[in-house]
Amino acid sequence: MTERPGERPVIREIRQEDVPALFRVRVATRENALSLEQLERLGITEASVPAMMENATHRGWLCEADGDVAAFAMGDRTNGEMWVIAVLPEYEGRGIGSELLTRVEDWLWSEGWEESWLTTDVDPALRAYGFYLAHGWVDDRIEGGLRYMKKAKPDLTRRRKGRTSC
Repeated sequence: MTERPGERPVIREIRQEDVPALFRVRVATRENALSLEQLERLGITEASVPAMMENATHRGWLCEADGDVAAFAMGDRTNGEMWVIAVLPEYEGRGIGSELLTRVEDWLWSEGWEESWLTTDVDPALRAYGFYLAHGWVDDRIEGGLRYMKKAKPDLTRRRKGRTSC
């Protein structure tokens, strides 16, 4: 995915028609990659995600580069979960994941959550664990082979405005 001259990657809200591209990104991540079959066993399919969005339980943002999805993140307002964040390997280290994480966190706070949570791999050597720690998430517990982390709602008056490009 190379950038066309004059075309900047952008961050925008996820739309229903983006869902197939989200799955292409999700299965191509460097760490914690899940196959389509594994996602289906978890009830996460190209049919279930649009239904979650239509029911307004889930909302997310993506980074689009050259007309393709390079990264995305989604949250679940029914329980305050930072549901998923996925970045293609060639877009890692550019601040895209941080910006997407902030968008989902801010949305969850705006939905009334005073604390958000997520699950990640139990291995502290994985990059995701350090990423979440660097963004203010703290360990909650390890249960069922997953690490649970949480983050309290910050003072949003000190938060910077979100970027529109990635």
